[in-house]
Amino acid sequence: QVQFVESGGGLVQPGGSLRLSCAASERIVSFYAMGWYRQAPGKQRELVASITPGGRIDYADSVRDRFTISRDSAKNTVYLQMTSLKPEDTAVYYCNRHMQFLPWGQGTQVTVSS
Repeated sequence: QVQFVESGGGLVQPGGSLRLSCAASERIVSFYAMGWYRQAPGKQRELVASITPGGRIDYADSVRDRFTISRDSAKNTVYLQMTSLKPEDTAVYYCNRHMQFLPWGQGTQVTVSS
């Protein structure tokens, strides 16, 4: 079964940047739409960004113009470049097949705080 391993999170000051990576155990990132999701304490998991096999990209309004999703099909990896981070971006970030979920990975914690 496909497994996702997210990495790249950490503690960053407001206005800072992070680059998250999500490695899939099987070759799916170029065949399926992939998404980055996040879950803040006490809140539901929400979609942050998605990318289709054809390259169509969508962002949540809250991260548009600050986050960039991309993929490397040869590495079976999806990335999320995050800039101008805000305290409200604090959450555990996950990747998964977009809207056709497979088992979730452990996620990577992003904390934005001064």
